[in-house]
Amino acid sequence: MAGLMSLVLFFLQRNFPPSIKGLGEWAVSPLLLLGAAFLSGMHNHLPPLVTVVIPFVLAVACVSAAYLGSQRFFGLTPARRRWLILLPLSAAAAYWSTLVEPDFRVRAMLLTLLLGSIYALHARLVYRHGPRTFSTWLCLFTLLCAILIQALRFAAAWDSPRDTSIFDPTSAHLVFLAPAAIVFQLLCISLILMASERLRLEFQHLATHDPLTNAFTRRHMDEVVEQELVRCRRHGRAMSLLIMDLDHFKHVNDVHGHQVGDQVLVQFVAQVKTLLRQPDQLGRFGGEEFLLLLPETSLEAALQAAERIRAALAQSPGEPRCTLSIGVTTHRHDNDTLGTLLARADKALYRAKENGRNRVEFA
Repeated sequence: MAGLMSLVLFFLQRNFPPSIKGLGEWAVSPLLLLGAAFLSGMHNHLPPLVTVVIPFVLAVACVSAAYLGSQRFFGLTPARRRWLILLPLSAAAAYWSTLVEPDFRVRAMLLTLLLGSIYALHARLVYRHGPRTFSTWLCLFTLLCAILIQALRFAAAWDSPRDTSIFDPTSAHLVFLAPAAIVFQLLCISLILMASERLRLEFQHLATHDPLTNAFTRRHMDEVVEQELVRCRRHGRAMSLLIMDLDHFKHVNDVHGHQVGDQVLVQFVAQVKTLLRQPDQLGRFGGEEFLLLLPETSLEAALQAAERIRAALAQSPGEPRCTLSIGVTTHRHDNDTLGTLLARADKALYRAKENGRNRVEFA
């Protein structure tokens, strides 16, 4: 199962977009567990250095890799040097308690203490940075179960004979092996679900946002305007719609090049967003035209908002300088549709262009 989980996570890492990080570390984690289990299973054929010390280190590396992968997944930079120091220290502790002063109790308590601590760090990370979704709660629940298992195993190791072995069929430690293995597989499943959820959100973002400016797409704006119209009819609320057009934008592309023109569009969207309320939605209508939905906004308030946007752009420093023409309309009748609103706003925009540009008109 560990090998299968590693294979699944490896293919996810190969096929998911590079913006979803941490999958490589997640894929290595169950692979390390597979190596630890295989070497431990060879205890009748290989020396303790190979079947005890190395699996001890691989087990610590396994849970550490999962934790480091989650750090990268949530956009944090792992302190890799600290974890690289942990592995030689773990190897030294395992070597001493296995070959120098053989004591299963000490070795078991050290291992459970290390694993439980890393699982606790992992759980805190997921709780603080994970979205409140099913995959996050599943991952958190699994990590808490892993911590509980390690705590119980620590307590059991305290009362174990010094010369016992994890392969002793009468040992109470065998009770913890199966739950620990199942919990780790469940952890891998929860990580896969978290990555899939992130992928879904990225696809949703790509479907609703313009890739250049990060404004909403025309399709998304059509949908939200239709929804707002329904709310206006149902509750008698007001809404306003603005069509904004950058004046002489073709001249900017011709003189400065399309890369500069693209940067002007990006900066324009970023500047407008700083002037909007949370419910307001800005979308790219096409080319240098943008659509702005102002829910629960009267015509007077919409004109004031439009004037603030126009003035802010006109006063922006730097080159190339651009001005803005804006057409404003508002919901008036219950039979208003998206088409009628766009037609009125476009008519007002055309009037602003005719009257000299860099102005606000309404219809």
